Amino acid sequence: DSNNVISSGNKSLGLAAGCNPFAQTGRSKLQNKRASLNQQIIKQMRMRAGAENLLKATSNNKVKEMVLLELSYVNSNLQLLTGQLEGLNSSVEVYQNTQETANIPLIALGLKETKEVDFSTPFKDFILEHYSEDRNSFEDEIADLMDLRQACRTPSRNEVGVELLAKYYSHLPLIESRFFSPSRQTGIFFTWYDSFTGVPLCQQNLSLEKASILFNMAALYSQIGTRSDRQTISGLEEAISSFQKAAGILNHLKETFTHTPSYDMSPAMLSMLIRMMLAQAQECLFEKTALPGIRNQFYSLMKMAQEAAKVSEIYDQVHQSMIQMPIKDNVPLFWSTMSQVKANHYRSMAHYFVASALLDHQLSPSDDEDQQEKTLSQVYDRIPEGRSPLDILKKKDERQCVGKAHIRRAILGHEEALRIYSLCHNLNKLEILQDILKASHQRSLNKFSEHEDEDEFTDYTEAPDIISKTEHKAEMEVPATTKVKVIDFFQRLGPLSVFSAKQRWTAPRTIQLQPQDRDLGFTLKGESPVQVVSLDPLCPAAADGLKEGDYIVAVGDTECKWMGVSEVMRLLKDVDEEGIEIQVVSMMDTNPPMPTKSATFCGNLPKTYSMICLGYDDNDKNPKSHKVTKKSSFLSWGLKNKLKSASTLSLPTADHSGTLPWNKPCPTFPSSSSYNNDSSLY
Repeated sequence: DSNNVISSGNKSLGLAAGCNPFAQTGRSKLQNKRASLNQQIIKQMRMRAGAENLLKATSNNKVKEMVLLELSYVNSNLQLLTGQLEGLNSSVEVYQNTQETANIPLIALGLKETKEVDFSTPFKDFILEHYSEDRNSFEDEIADLMDLRQACRTPSRNEVGVELLAKYYSHLPLIESRFFSPSRQTGIFFTWYDSFTGVPLCQQNLSLEKASILFNMAALYSQIGTRSDRQTISGLEEAISSFQKAAGILNHLKETFTHTPSYDMSPAMLSMLIRMMLAQAQECLFEKTALPGIRNQFYSLMKMAQEAAKVSEIYDQVHQSMIQMPIKDNVPLFWSTMSQVKANHYRSMAHYFVASALLDHQLSPSDDEDQQEKTLSQVYDRIPEGRSPLDILKKKDERQCVGKAHIRRAILGHEEALRIYSLCHNLNKLEILQDILKASHQRSLNKFSEHEDEDEFTDYTEAPDIISKTEHKAEMEVPATTKVKVIDFFQRLGPLSVFSAKQRWTAPRTIQLQPQDRDLGFTLKGESPVQVVSLDPLCPAAADGLKEGDYIVAVGDTECKWMGVSEVMRLLKDVDEEGIEIQVVSMMDTNPPMPTKSATFCGNLPKTYSMICLGYDDNDKNPKSHKVTKKSSFLSWGLKNKLKSASTLSLPTADHSGTLPWNKPCPTFPSSSSYNNDSSLY
């Protein structure tokens, strides 16, 4: 497994497990292209901001003409770049599991890109000024934090990669408590790029950082789902679980971070993405039901018809949410086209199943008439005019007539799916999808020709809609990994309940303790750090400056921020006549000033871009070390396929090998490479 190789390789090179920064997989190449486009978009926005400012400042008509010409050039460049970014977001083939026989492709979210962040100087300054500690003694901790963040930019596409992101996400509240004071800015800017538009967004607080890491966890789960081997039950279960987890994390993001200014994390966009992830989970649930084979009998076919109708219905809802403004402007056309194609494809499949149940089977004396009548009436939202379920089941002409009406709807639906497919240039790269659509269309045509009677009067009965129903509904699932237990990088600063950025206290003071008759003149309370209480105002310690409520941070050379009362008492009980020095801190005014608003700089395409986050250039930074580990492709997965028995059916697939079971003369779905004309189902 390539991922295991990566993880072990990373450990030997000192990289975070689950991170592989230089593996040249299709996915990482895609991320590199996206990062490069983001830089170009920034450059153009910078130029546009300058031109717009000049336009406001000048009154010279000749200069205005030149600036307007420059602006039109920059805007057309921006349009081209955002078009290229949309093309990258449409590159779903990179995320699929490649096999001889492939399923209908699924859509994965790309990871949000970010710039490097240097915590070093701001954190060191804060440690010195706020915590009165040696700023250089925390270099290793700061380096570990920066390495972890850097690793999160290139997580491996498996659970280890998700855990890596979850680990960093769990550290963020601790970092926030330690270093992000409500009354002062740290001077650290977090820049993240919108995954759809490439527009950068920059904030000084940690909300954007937390939200973006959550988004990337969901994106990673969506990539795990699309990479799963959907020709096996275990692969389908992995895909279902991954898409449900992606939806759960996106929902958590939507409920927790309600005002994130990045458009890809706006409530409307997140709602659409949640719907899309659940639709893909439902599609995989349908495939899981069909994988062992669909029994060629009345009840099985009716059940599968309703399952297919359910998938179609959900994709229809996804498509409706994608074509609403302003989502329509920011979602790749490829995505909305794909959802429309699938809505038509699965609806046609539902009609094909009902047609097969009616045309290929007759009501025999041994069948349960009442049960079949009940099943048929529950499949329809309305019965065709002038007919009853029992008439359709018992009268051969009626049964043929309604069955052929369903097959006509199936043919028309498949034709519509192929027509929509042909309109999107990005979809045309997906030959697998086209092969499956053509195979399904041909299968319906074959079914119609089997039951065509030239002498028969043309009947224009319209087949009713099929009610969607599923035994297993895709549900959101919040994975346990969103929060993992981590050890605070900066625990040496002391217990977070006291030693946080919100609290203010004096610099450590040295107090000389000299016991009188073994009495120190005060008592201690609290967990850790311990506090001085019941202080005798006449004792030597009080005279030396000890105050009621002081926290003891060191006794002699022993630091005791994390010690409880009994441990500190143990250090103090053996103090002799000469005494001992302790270090204490006093809490200052605990009513901080009103928190300052976080500076947010958003570069929405229609507006001028704030220059704050353009001043940072990634090329100026020297990362500590870039180490290369080779990574074999995630996409090299084998295929094992068992011959289906003649009494079962399989979903249509794109088969380029010509060696798989559905090319043999048994009742299976036709392959795209050779449409068989045998009269059996699929």
